[in-house]
Amino acid sequence: MKALTLGPEGTYSHRATRAVADDIEFTESVTGIVEGVAGGEYDRGVVPIENSIEGSVTESLDALSDRNVAVVREIVTPIRHALLAQRSEFDVVASHAQALAQCRSYLEREYPQAKLEAVASTARGVERAREDETVAAVGHPDNAGDDLQVLAEDIQDRTSNATRFVVIAPETERTDAGRKTSFVVYPNTNYPGLLLEMLEPFAERDINLSRVESRPSGERLGDYVFHIDVEAGLYEDRTQEALGDLEDIAEHGWVRVLGSYDTEHVLY
Repeated sequence: MKALTLGPEGTYSHRATRAVADDIEFTESVTGIVEGVAGGEYDRGVVPIENSIEGSVTESLDALSDRNVAVVREIVTPIRHALLAQRSEFDVVASHAQALAQCRSYLEREYPQAKLEAVASTARGVERAREDETVAAVGHPDNAGDDLQVLAEDIQDRTSNATRFVVIAPETERTDAGRKTSFVVYPNTNYPGLLLEMLEPFAERDINLSRVESRPSGERLGDYVFHIDVEAGLYEDRTQEALGDLEDIAEHGWVRVLGSYDTEHVLY
C-alpha cells in the first residue's frame, strides 16, 4: 500500500502515516495529498485535521470539501515539540505555522528577540536549522540527529497537545462501518435557523456531534460549507435517517458523506 503525506521525512504527519503504510511518499501540500488519492495515484493519504491547541487545519477542510475521497480511519497522536539548533544562540525560529503557534508562550518568554519564520512543515524547519547556525527549529526531538542540539523539550504551551489526523482513501472504499462519521454539507442557501435545522435531525435521534465547523464556500461572501462529525456509524438506522433529513434540507446544494471510521491513538 502506497501512502502520501506531508513531508519531508520526519514530520508529525510522517509519524502518523507509519501506522498506515510502509511505502510512504511526501508532498508539501495537503491539497496535493487529497488530489493524489482522489486521482488514484495513491492508496492512502494522511492529513492533519485538528490540533487541540490551535484548532482546525483549514487547508485540510477545504481540500476535503472540493474532492471526492473517503475517510477510512482517524489517528490521534500527542505532539511533543522541542527546540533544536546547532548552538544556543540564534536569530530565527523556523517551523510550521501551527507548531510555532502551539509554542507561542514559550518562544515569547524565552526568545522574545527571535524572528519566527513559518515554513511548509516542522521537518522543513529542521532542515533550515541544519543548513544555518543562526536558525533554530521547532519539531520532534528525534529529528535532532547528530547535527543539532535539543535545547529544550516539551515546549508546547499545553502538555495535552495532540493532533487528529484522518486517513483518506479513494471514494470507492468508503465504508459504513465505524463509530464516527464525517459529512460535508453545502446548503447553498441562508435563512434564520438554518444551522439549527441542520443539527436537529441528529439531536432528535440522540446522536452526539463531536465537531461542527463552517468554512467559506468560495462562491460568494457569507456563503458557507459545513463540516459535521458525529459519534455514530452509517450502519445505524438513526444515522441514515438523520442523513436523509440533512439531504432534504440541502436540496439546493449537496451533502458529501466522507464515511464512517474508528479512532486509533498512536504514541511516538
